[in-house]
Amino acid sequence: MTESKNWVTSQESSGQNAALVLDREDLLAVLELRFGKVENEVKAQIALMDDAGVLQRLILVAANVADWDSFLVELKAGKEAFRIE
Repeated sequence: MTESKNWVTSQESSGQNAALVLDREDLLAVLELRFGKVENEVKAQIALMDDAGVLQRLILVAANVADWDSFLVELKAGKEAFRIE
C-alpha cells in the first residue's frame, strides 16, 4: 500500500514539475514576443522559480505591463506582489 502511495506522490510531483517547466517556457515566450531578446540574468531568475502562482502571475504581467522596466519591478517583487502596479 505504501508503495502505491509513493508512486502516486511521485507521479503528482512529476506532473507539477512538468507544469512548472511549461509555465517558465510560456513566460519566456510572452516576454520575447513583447520585448525581444530576454537577458540571461532574467532567464536564470525564471529558471529558479518553483511557485506556479508566481509564474502564472508573471505571465499575466508580461502580457499586460506597459514596459520592460515595469516587468522587472514585478519580477523582483516575487511572492510579495499581488497586483500589477
